[in-house]
This record gives sequence, C-alpha cells and structure tokens, in this order.
Amino acid sequence: MREHLIALNALPKIGPVRIRRLLEALGSAEKVLTAPKDRLMRVDGIGPETAERLRNWESHVDPAAEMREIADRGLSLLTPDDEAFPPALREAYDAPVLLYVWGRVEPRDRHAIGVVGTRRATIYGKNSTKKLSFQLADAGHTILSGLARGIDTTAHEAALAATHGRTIAVIGSGLAKIFPAENLGLAEKIADGRGAVVSEFPLHTAPDKQTFPQRNRIVAAWSRALLVTESPAWSGSLITANLAAEYGRPVYAVPGPIDKPTSAGCHRLIRDGATLLTDAADLLDDFGALALGSSSDRSLPSSPESAPADLPELPAEEQAILDALGDTESGIDRLIESTGLPAPTVTATLLKLEMKRLVRALPGFRYMKR
Repeated sequence: MREHLIALNALPKIGPVRIRRLLEALGSAEKVLTAPKDRLMRVDGIGPETAERLRNWESHVDPAAEMREIADRGLSLLTPDDEAFPPALREAYDAPVLLYVWGRVEPRDRHAIGVVGTRRATIYGKNSTKKLSFQLADAGHTILSGLARGIDTTAHEAALAATHGRTIAVIGSGLAKIFPAENLGLAEKIADGRGAVVSEFPLHTAPDKQTFPQRNRIVAAWSRALLVTESPAWSGSLITANLAAEYGRPVYAVPGPIDKPTSAGCHRLIRDGATLLTDAADLLDDFGALALGSSSDRSLPSSPESAPADLPELPAEEQAILDALGDTESGIDRLIESTGLPAPTVTATLLKLEMKRLVRALPGFRYMKR
C-alpha cells in the first residue's frame, strides 16, 4: 500500500485534496492507480488530463526505487492510518498523503507549538525567539518550525538547548535535498534523537515557490498554537499565521519597536486579533506546562538567563568554545578558527552555552563569557 501512496503523492499537478477525494471514492491507492479513465473522471475535480496522468503513473515515478532509497537512508514513512501520524494534521482537509521522516515522531509531538518568522531576523528577533522557544521546549512542548534561515533556525537551536527539548523541522523540499544546505548539520542534530525532519515531498524534490506554502500549511495544521516572533509586513510567516487561523489554531505574536519594519507583520497580526506574547508563561497558562522525565513538578525558567548554572562537566565542544573565548569578546569567525569546529556546530554550541548562562551574546554576533 505504501508504494501505491508514494506513486500517488509523486504525480504532478494533483495535490492532497484531490488525492483524498480519489481515495474516498475508490477505497485505496491501488484501486485509484488501476481504475479505468472513465471511473476516475467521475470523481469531483478529476478531468481528462489528470485521469490520463493517473492511468500512466508508471511513466512518472518508480515507487519501488523510492522505497529502497528510504530504507538505505534510514528514513521512515508515515501515512494518516499510522498511529504516529500527528492527529491534528490528520484532521486537516488538505492533510498530506504521507510524511517522509528522518528521525522519529513521538506521541509528545502532538503538543507541538509552531514558531515562525522572517529569514532576515534581527538580534531582537533572534533573542525573542531564543527565550520563548527555550521556555516552551523546557516546559514539554515540541517546537515545530521550517528549518529556514533566521527565526526558524533559532527556534530549532533553542529547543535543542533545553534539557528535554524536542523539535520538528518541516521542510519545503525532499529529504535528499535539505534546504538551506548550511542547515544540514542542524538537521542531523534534530534527527539524532531529539526530534525529526519531515517532508511530504518525494526524496529528490527541489525547493521552489510552490513547495514552501505547502510546507507552511503542515506547520499550521500540526501546531496546537502558532507563534510569530518577528515578521515584516510581507512574509511567508504571515501566510502560515493565516492558515493556522483557518485551521482554528490560536495565533500569538511578539511585539517589536513601532519604528522597525521588521516587526510590522507581528503588529498587524496583533491588530487583527492575534494574542500579544512577551513571555511563554502566558501561552503556557492557556495550554499548560507538560511534566517530563521522572519529575512531575518541573518549573519553567523565566528566561534562558535564569536556567540553572550548576552544570556537570561540559561536553567537549562546549568546553572547547568556552576555552577559546578566554576573557575577551570574540566573533564567530575567530571561534571557528580557534576550535577547528564547523560553523553550524559553533553557532549551535554558543546557543547552548548562552542558555546555560556561561556565555553572553553581544551585538554584531560577538560573544563573551559571563
């Protein structure tokens, strides 16, 4: 059955809504792919061109080869019939036919909070995202975002910095085409036991102007609530916020300086009814902090700076960067040169050290010990 769903999902110009209609009308993906043309055309929205494409599906896709590559890459597939498929996403009228998963989707991921914003994030936007994503992840909510540059990247990194944090990255390309390429290291960290990288697209799908809005609807539908931390007046994050509202999800937005266009989108959302948010405690009052691990009375840090500073011995990467900082301010380039670590590792590790109150971020992407 999965091979038939792979074939349906890979066919161009059909989409999840019409695929769902076909499945409801004919009963299974196999029956859809073997139905005569006249029967296919009796399904709402299926014209001659689409019916012909369905009849000739084998010229468009090789599902057996796709399944082999999925296995070779250590990936998995989820369909709406699988228990691990997010329940909130399953209920969406345009739910994906299947999800390619790198990592693992767990039951607690149904408590996901979407965090989105601009790719061109300011220091203010990144700091707001760090604080709120860290608090939400520390309270037990999975942080759901899109692996894009800027706010998305910061949200994922902040979730990973929380002791029990998890994060899901929903991408607008196939899992064999991680985009942006510089976030491959971050994707690997997410998939390595702290969440999953997820896509509805065939493995080798390249990102384009159509795939990102499709990705946004998954973020919106999966999330229990959506948080926009920084957005100009025109941004893909506003599309995601509008979709979330259509799905009946509450939308929260972080205010910014009134003279900064980088926050104009958030201000518009607040004006139009989104809830103003400056601290995760307000959102958690609505949804509740979730007990994690063996403790049932874990409290939420009021900010990353208030997270406990008494730590066990640091991992080697964290200690190397802390040693390289010395007693002066340092930029990321100098830390990369001093430690020999790749740039994604340095930036992610700096965030962890910041959350542990060992490092302070300064303007101009410079850092110093606390």
